[in-house]
Amino acid sequence: MSLPILYSLRRCPYCIRARLAILMAQQPVKVRDVVTRNLPVEMLQASPKGTVPVLVINKSEVVDESLDIMLWALKQNDPLNLLLSDKPLSHQTEMISLIYRNDNDFVPSLDKYKIAARYHHNNALTYRQECEQFISTLEYHLAKQTFLMGERPSLVDYAVLPFIRQFSRVDRKWYLGAPYSHLERWLNTHYQNPLYSKAMTQYPRWLDTKQEFLIGNV
Repeated sequence: MSLPILYSLRRCPYCIRARLAILMAQQPVKVRDVVTRNLPVEMLQASPKGTVPVLVINKSEVVDESLDIMLWALKQNDPLNLLLSDKPLSHQTEMISLIYRNDNDFVPSLDKYKIAARYHHNNALTYRQECEQFISTLEYHLAKQTFLMGERPSLVDYAVLPFIRQFSRVDRKWYLGAPYSHLERWLNTHYQNPLYSKAMTQYPRWLDTKQEFLIGNV
């Protein structure tokens, strides 16, 4: 039986969180590294919308949303209990709510903030302040506990991590002086996890080499 294939772009935050979940789930998957300006025909045949990540499980099953890939992997195997299956339903509901707030509110503001800062637009401050509404929520949670849902990581930590990483790098000088010390501690904790380094491994582009790389194996 062939392994699932993940079409992935190294620095794409949606791909990063998909790879993190696959690694945490210890779910063997073959990675094909791609670039957006030259997507493989095989990927576009599997998912015509043309965005990464795309997980081809088999000929009849394709998952092309990053959060769905995370959930697929963790439903196969969740050794760290990232889905909080031992917690009341309210915890899981809160966790999913934070992820949706990240994806639907924070990320659009973050995208505008990154562009405005890059081109020195006057509205960069406005977009940063929009981002800070969500950042302040995370800081509030992390002031009380090590991770967003308690003393151990959960799905939400890895779902939002790549986007918080981006936010912290837009204006590094401002960020390091901002009142988000708990968020910075949380980020550094993730950076020090060897699995984060594995998730950020640089692979040769698949179209250039036709090489696939196995991740998620124990």
